[in-house]
Amino acid sequence: MMGDVHGALEPLRRLLERAGLLGTAGTWAGGDAELVFLGDYLDRGPDGAGVVRLVRALEAQAPAQGGRVTALLGNHEVMFLAAARFRDGDPRDRLGFALHWEGNGGQPHDLAALTPDDLDWLAARPALARRGRWLLLHADAAFYAALGPDLDTANAEVRRRLSGLDPATWTSFSNAFVERLQFAAPGGEARAGALLAQFGGECLVHGHTPVPLLWEALLGDEPPGDLGNAPVLYAGGRAVGVDGALAYRPGAGFLLRLGERAPAGVVTLVGEGGV
Repeated sequence: MMGDVHGALEPLRRLLERAGLLGTAGTWAGGDAELVFLGDYLDRGPDGAGVVRLVRALEAQAPAQGGRVTALLGNHEVMFLAAARFRDGDPRDRLGFALHWEGNGGQPHDLAALTPDDLDWLAARPALARRGRWLLLHADAAFYAALGPDLDTANAEVRRRLSGLDPATWTSFSNAFVERLQFAAPGGEARAGALLAQFGGECLVHGHTPVPLLWEALLGDEPPGDLGNAPVLYAGGRAVGVDGALAYRPGAGFLLRLGERAPAGVVTLVGEGGV
């Protein structure tokens, strides 16, 4: 399970190599394992386009070994796609999509490097997935409940929103997607439970909010010990935060290995440089 990458291509490669999922040739080496990315491939870091191409390549390669790569939609993909989709019809950015994207770490070289096929792939990312007891989604947010009564309907609704050119739809969706910390705030356990009841599963796994910020919301202080670079189980055991801040701090970032009933291991970049 991989949280937010934000253009940190080389640290991502090292994490995947350490986990035995990426070979020295830069191709899938994970056999029949499944690797899930929770979104936010772009922005902030130096090579979002490279991250997108690596994830797409692994997604295509893994089935030959019986493996699987699942890549979910993050809020930065929505901001990026809005900037890309409206730039020709709104070259002076009167709608403000490009300004909003760049103000949130958007990198113009990523927009220049990605192809129309890459953009279509990003727009086709599901918002949610379920694997056994785990409900997988990008954001620690409650807005998912309004997308539809079940996983298939919700994902179809997201595809519909990202396929059109109605500015109001894009603005509304992008604004909703920045919501965070909904499961760490008072009443958070109940909100997490409601999403699980709606979409299935017993525990949700999310990125979006870096682990240090999540700890600060839960404790009112910095995380104790080394917990700033480890997953956070909270909301009465109904939520796990896995955004390891890969693009923000040297040596930060981790991969979480999920077991059938509980988190089963963590692969980190301890001792390595970051972006």
